[in-house]
Amino acid sequence: MKKVLKWLGGYFKRLDWILLLICAAITVFDIVIVHSLWQNGYIKRGDFETQIFAAVLGFFAAIIVGMIDYKLMSKFWYTYAPLALILQLLLFTPLALQRDDDIAWLDFGFITIQPSEILKIAFILTLATHISKLGDKINSLPHLLLLCAHGLFPFGLVLIQGDAGSALVFLFIFICMIFAAGISWKYILCAVVASPVAIYVAWNYVMKDHHRARFLVLFDEEMQAQETLGLYMQQYRARIAMGSGQLKGLGFQSDNFTYVPEIYNDFIFSYIGMTLGFIGCMGVVIAFAVLCLKLLSNASAAHDLLGKMICIGAFSMVTFHCIINIGVVIGVIPVIGITLPFLSTGGTSMIMMYVAMGPVLSIPTHREKKRHMFYEEKD
Repeated sequence: MKKVLKWLGGYFKRLDWILLLICAAITVFDIVIVHSLWQNGYIKRGDFETQIFAAVLGFFAAIIVGMIDYKLMSKFWYTYAPLALILQLLLFTPLALQRDDDIAWLDFGFITIQPSEILKIAFILTLATHISKLGDKINSLPHLLLLCAHGLFPFGLVLIQGDAGSALVFLFIFICMIFAAGISWKYILCAVVASPVAIYVAWNYVMKDHHRARFLVLFDEEMQAQETLGLYMQQYRARIAMGSGQLKGLGFQSDNFTYVPEIYNDFIFSYIGMTLGFIGCMGVVIAFAVLCLKLLSNASAAHDLLGKMICIGAFSMVTFHCIINIGVVIGVIPVIGITLPFLSTGGTSMIMMYVAMGPVLSIPTHREKKRHMFYEEKD
């Protein structure tokens, strides 16, 4: 018992409290915002309670996951990766909930989950493991092709299921991680040259009419005027809501709130702009910038390639979510349905974002040999 308590004392002493407290500060702000959403009738009391429960559970989950050596997580990838993949494949069964062309949720009766959020974490860990095992061989063409297959498989699977937003998250994570791993500029140049062809094929043969329309409406004022009650309606109303907040916002109690569909979820940034104004929005942007810079700092401080790749994976996931979500709300990116980390309502998203921080927390706490609670390195 004394050894366990001693280890826990050492663990909490070495724990990256700065990273954890940044996430916690954003979450506390989220609870205030979600409470306001409940008070103003945008969500039910049960949704508010779920958000609190998910935040508390996620916070402690990050600490617990951080107790496990990240090298052990890498070693036993075959335990959690197949489970995450099975959950994703269950979206092809009657358990799936479908919204328009998007199949992203599983309904188990007592709970609904978004398996892509779980798969993202498994993907970061397995891709980090793959890259770390390759080392200097990453630029060998056979190995690189296998690495591309590893990266593009979840992207293609999720894209087929209609969740383009999550699919792009996988693609962005993959690109960032192989770039940080030191892929040759020759392959990067080939990818740049091939990108126009890929875009042409995607635009003409992969994307559907309504997908293309979401892009076109951003650049066509006449189309925007025609679609204020159609595909442009969410972004149109979100921009009105944010504009109404001006510098300081309308506050949490006002008779002049603008209705925005999904304002509690993907468009929660518009609610922040409406209630807290430009100052509130900039505060959120700064908080996320600090979080992303901290993840990059952890990647730089990692003592091995595996730890570096895990941090880069977490950084790229959070960064892409933030940029795309905020870009959609302010109307510079088409609507593709991506949550704002630690802020959008949804238990799965909140918990999994915290769990994603767990392996990052594990890296500095398991830097020394023979000081691991669940795993002991050999000399």
